[in-house]
Amino acid sequence: MLTGAICYALSAAGLALAATHGLRRRWRSATRWAGLALLPAGVYLTGLVPVGTAIGRAVGHWATKLVFDPRVWTGIGLLGIAVLLLVLSRLGTTGREGGSGRAEAPAEPVGRGQARSREGRAAPPAATPPAATPPAVAPAPKGKKSAADELGDFSDIEEILRKRGI
Repeated sequence: MLTGAICYALSAAGLALAATHGLRRRWRSATRWAGLALLPAGVYLTGLVPVGTAIGRAVGHWATKLVFDPRVWTGIGLLGIAVLLLVLSRLGTTGREGGSGRAEAPAEPVGRGQARSREGRAAPPAATPPAATPPAVAPAPKGKKSAADELGDFSDIEEILRKRGI
């Protein structure tokens, strides 16, 4: 009974504040206060007040154990080490995936179109030519700067406009 009265009183005070802001033509602020004012009555009517008190007690109990129990501090330390190890293992794999840097092709079973040797085993596949290396880009001469280099931040915009023919 007392909880309901407190919740309704908070809602009434919030609605009064919203009305005050509305009279001053601060519509956004009045709307925000009206929304906040309806929360206490809504929480009480849905029966969430006992849930909130149970959550508050549980958090308070956990906080007192956090301060005074060494087991909790050990658990926090273990969680910190676990997160650190996961982050470090992720950093180690971003640069390269394998240890040797070479990708080994998996063994393929003999298919229908694959040639066989006299002993009945699959013949080794023909050597593939190495992939063509991309041509090296020659550096621009240092003596003369282009207009795009001189503009700095506007070079991207200029390039977009040039592509569109503007």
